[in-house]
Amino acid sequence: MSEITKQPHEKQILGHPSGLFYLFFAELWERFSFYGMRALLTLYMIDVIFAALAERDYATAAVYASYGSLVYASTVVGGKVSDQILGMRNSIFLGGILMAVGHFVLAIENNMAFFLALSLIIVGNGFFKPNISTFVGTLYEKGDPRKDSGFTIFYMGINIGGWIAPLLCGWLAAKYGWHYGFGLAGIGMLTGLIVFWSGIKKNVFGDRGLPPNEEVMHKKILGIKQGTLIPIIAVIAAPLIALLLSSYKAIATDGMFADQNIVNVLFTGIGVVVLAYLAYEMYRATLDERKKLFVAVLITFFMTIFWGFHELSGSVITLFAARNVDLDGIMTAAQTNSLNSMFIILLAIPISMMWTWLSKKKSNPRTPYKFGLGLLFAGISFYVLAISGASASANGLVPFAYLLLMYFLLSVGELFMSPVGLSKMTDLAPVRLMAFVMGVWFLSSAFAFQIVGFIGKQLAIESTDGNVGGLDTLTTYTDGFHLIAMYSIGAGVIVLLFSPLIKKLMGNVH
Repeated sequence: MSEITKQPHEKQILGHPSGLFYLFFAELWERFSFYGMRALLTLYMIDVIFAALAERDYATAAVYASYGSLVYASTVVGGKVSDQILGMRNSIFLGGILMAVGHFVLAIENNMAFFLALSLIIVGNGFFKPNISTFVGTLYEKGDPRKDSGFTIFYMGINIGGWIAPLLCGWLAAKYGWHYGFGLAGIGMLTGLIVFWSGIKKNVFGDRGLPPNEEVMHKKILGIKQGTLIPIIAVIAAPLIALLLSSYKAIATDGMFADQNIVNVLFTGIGVVVLAYLAYEMYRATLDERKKLFVAVLITFFMTIFWGFHELSGSVITLFAARNVDLDGIMTAAQTNSLNSMFIILLAIPISMMWTWLSKKKSNPRTPYKFGLGLLFAGISFYVLAISGASASANGLVPFAYLLLMYFLLSVGELFMSPVGLSKMTDLAPVRLMAFVMGVWFLSSAFAFQIVGFIGKQLAIESTDGNVGGLDTLTTYTDGFHLIAMYSIGAGVIVLLFSPLIKKLMGNVH
């Protein structure tokens, strides 16, 4: 990454560098496009792409999990390329253009176009996502007390996009058709790029985000400059990833489905390699490094479990909302994806103020306690859905209030865990392993989608009926939510029980 450079006479807005607000709006619109598309994705696969399959729920779960895993895994590659060759500005533009094209290709009603669109979004996200967040950090010098509040403002942009997008894209899809919803997501991505470009034209970023070494950009491989070769490779990679995504094949055995999925095999291999390397590094580490590295692995493991349950919001929970929640006159199933971001916006400041108040009283819980409580809140949120069946109508529809309460509790759990996890990783990782440990942290979200896929397959409903729903699906879903609740609560209890020990291993890291 390019070094943080102090810019003389830099323009300020609300006490922050003006560049923050250009990045805020660029990320807002990028998240608008991402979450707008995600709100429609599962329902679109069920109703269009796999509509003729008896195992359409199973196929949808498999493809959704592969897509989510590759989206987050791509950030590790994209971040590395940006650090060494392209720089943040070029990476953001390349990623944004690929994502916008992907959203517009989704507007083509064709199965291969569908998989190509997802692959373009995967590749684009790899370049865009890690770099725009890193760019925010370059606006502040080391030790600048405004940095935390700057990231809080930026994080709010993410959730505003995540809140508004499902409402608008979901409404367009319901009123005019799926492809209008996907098209709006693409327009949102282009809007984000325009905002970012206008910031560059006004020189609000100074010399930040430029390629780390112009000579590297112009260095030729096979007669092509690296700065030109990378976009070519990115475009070529898209069809190859599309083949990976479409590699799903369901096999019926004794009335049960199993799938042959190259992406699952790929991530199993990655997991084995990562664990083997971590074991090797822990073996050669000093005792103090080993303790902290162990805690870093533990935090990553429990964060993976949390995201695995949390990301069901875009798959199983959306299907539950469509089939078994009384949404009449309230919102569509796609629009329910906005609830999590809405609660994050409402709760972020109050919970932050609560931590500050507890700190003044010297009662602010250490990280393992917050993680344990976060998993408990997640478990209780799914328990709310598990007991919702007791209030179901004769058609198997449960009151919307259950879904609303579930998202409220899940959002509280997220705010207990997500904001502190990343910062603790930087404190716990040995300097020599910082980049690797951060890569593992980002990969945890990719592995979380493997959990999403597994659960989605277990709760798959076999039907080609577009009106599938009722008491049978209600029982399948509520039984599944009960198991998820028990696993999450159990994980939370384990963390809380071992928190004193974890706290000792962490040493002076809070």
